[in-house]
Amino acid sequence: MEIVTRIVIIGGGPGGYEAALVAAQLGAEVTVIDRDGFGGSCVMTDCVPSKTLIATAEVMTAFAAGHEELGIKVGDGTPPDGVVGVDLGVVNRRVKRLALAQSEDIAQSVRRAGARVVHGTGRLEGPGRVVVAHKDGGLETLEADTVLIATGAHPRELPDAAPDGERILSWTQVYDLEELPEELIVVGSGVTGAEFAGAYQALGSRVTLVSSRDRVLPGEDPDAAAVLEDVFRRRGMTVMSRSRASSVKRVGDGVEVTLADGRVVRGSHCLMAVGSIPNTAGMGLEEAGVKLSESGHVEVDKVSRTSVPGVYAAGDCTGVLMLASVAAMQGRIAVYHALGEAVTPLRLKTVASNVFTDPEIATVGASQADIEAGRIEARAVKLPLPRNPRAKMQGIKDGFIKLYCRPGTGIVVGGVVVAPKASELIHPVSLAVDNGLTVTQIAHSFTVYPSLSGSLAEAARQLQITT
Repeated sequence: MEIVTRIVIIGGGPGGYEAALVAAQLGAEVTVIDRDGFGGSCVMTDCVPSKTLIATAEVMTAFAAGHEELGIKVGDGTPPDGVVGVDLGVVNRRVKRLALAQSEDIAQSVRRAGARVVHGTGRLEGPGRVVVAHKDGGLETLEADTVLIATGAHPRELPDAAPDGERILSWTQVYDLEELPEELIVVGSGVTGAEFAGAYQALGSRVTLVSSRDRVLPGEDPDAAAVLEDVFRRRGMTVMSRSRASSVKRVGDGVEVTLADGRVVRGSHCLMAVGSIPNTAGMGLEEAGVKLSESGHVEVDKVSRTSVPGVYAAGDCTGVLMLASVAAMQGRIAVYHALGEAVTPLRLKTVASNVFTDPEIATVGASQADIEAGRIEARAVKLPLPRNPRAKMQGIKDGFIKLYCRPGTGIVVGGVVVAPKASELIHPVSLAVDNGLTVTQIAHSFTVYPSLSGSLAEAARQLQITT
């Protein structure tokens, strides 16, 4: 008699739905408990909506920056300011429409795979039991051989800067705006803050970016962050470094942001981008023996196991690396491990990530910080992108390609790309890092001429000489 493994997944985001698809394919009996819509915050309020908004901003930036140099005339040849405008209501309605469509596509895929979908919230009552509070009322108890926690995270709120959804906003609330903020203050200069600050600047808002750190994107490559900050300032953004916000309040039709040193910054709207909090409270995790960190994240190993046998976790609720691709991989790994399939533990050094600013910043593998701290020995080459012939044709003024390789062997261990569509250009570097390719192998591969990817091969050739 065939024994069927019962898997209950709490959360329909990338970690949850990817796990469900794999588990169903492998013959498990799968139930997915979804609260906010399949795709989770990634699809409903984070990655998909923000990148859709940014896509509009990219068009605005490309036109404003390049139409004169490329010989494009508009109307009677008046300056670019005011020639192109944006209807934010239309943009945001498109954003929400695409997010809902993507969420429904994912839900249909999960159902077609054979998984049961339950709309509601789940609570762990012991390692093998989940109690579901259905969205339309009623409770149901599910017995499970394996439970996967994939509940994601939500925006962190400061006690004296609570979002009201009108003038003080979290990043989940900006898509309800009908009109473009005249003067937007963005608090927080991490990835989320930098992406929204750049996008709204391109759309036409006057933006002030308040950063408590020495520079924007403190967790990214310092050379890349310096390029982006320079671009922000040149385009008219006010960047306030080493400035910590202590409170935000509404004043009439605007907002006042009070800094820790007593200064006050005034604007029409404020966007709070000060991190996130895992959705782990009130789920019975600690009562069931699941170990949480001080920040409330579920502690997991490299195959997504928690401290309780049979209970796994994936995605932002673990705080491992808050990327949709990592969440999906954690979910798939959890299922493979639970079902006794061959599994490769999570390897964060092969994860490619991207900051969707303009220019984009893409990274993979070892970083400059790793080299400077002595965690890895590597050589580096950095090529300015404006020297590339295709970049000249496209009017690209900012960016670079940076590669890291092992001395002696020439094995590629990391790289950084700062360029338009860097998210696409990083893939060859990611392949090289993941498969242990050498700079010689990259240098000997053909690239199209002219192309931005030609700079990757050129960087490899220069490393080949110095290694």
